[in-house]
Amino acid sequence: MPRISRPNARFQQWEALLRNRNRRQRAGEFLVQGVRPISLAVERGWPIRTVLYDAERSLSQWGARVLERSGGEGVAIAPELLRQLSDKDQPELVAVVGMPDDRLSRISVGSSFLGMVFDRPSLPGNIGTIVRSLDAFGGSGLIVTGHGADPYDPKSVRSSTGSLFAVPIVRLPSHQPVLSWVREQRAHGVSLTVIGTDENGADDIADLDLTGPILLVTGNETTGLSTGWREACDVMARIPIGGAASSLNAASAATVALYEAARQRGRS
Repeated sequence: MPRISRPNARFQQWEALLRNRNRRQRAGEFLVQGVRPISLAVERGWPIRTVLYDAERSLSQWGARVLERSGGEGVAIAPELLRQLSDKDQPELVAVVGMPDDRLSRISVGSSFLGMVFDRPSLPGNIGTIVRSLDAFGGSGLIVTGHGADPYDPKSVRSSTGSLFAVPIVRLPSHQPVLSWVREQRAHGVSLTVIGTDENGADDIADLDLTGPILLVTGNETTGLSTGWREACDVMARIPIGGAASSLNAASAATVALYEAARQRGRS
């Protein structure tokens, strides 16, 4: 297997995937670290392009199994270089994983559909947290619209704790393609309701019927939903809060809304 002991051109390409969104997009790949995320990527059949491992350590049973099952190229790399590609002191593996296409057809829609839109997110960590909540509460997929943070940023991948590989994520330039997709679903008999979340929403989230197919929409952490999304939503819902807080963090609000949908569905 190839062995890399100093920062060569290949190493610099991998390093760029950590910090440069455009490089990730052009290469169509991103870095993944940690036992659970890498294991899920392999189990769910994501394309593992390369598995980087410590050239000076023996692989654990888990590491050897990943290297065997991944189908990707194994590359032994100097430990100090591997640390530069990871947030861990002694990483065993770092995987270079291919990105899926941004096609809405990757998200399955049916009578129990529970999807979410995150409009123009500022913080990649919030994307990962919402993906984790979608996974926990039976969500069908996440759509990220507009110019914002990258779902494949290392902070997003890390905060999802592997759920990124279990929940489809689709990136789209604006709300318009999503609205066309919603109309298509309705034309095929899916009574999809689009529900926006806003602190000044007309209805309490708990008073709405969330048992049917719904698409929840949460907005930018600072400015909230765009005008286009506000006009597109069938309902604007609020989450009542008290105390000195003026509002909830976007990921926290999304998690509350997803929990309420799951609670109603479990009750029904």
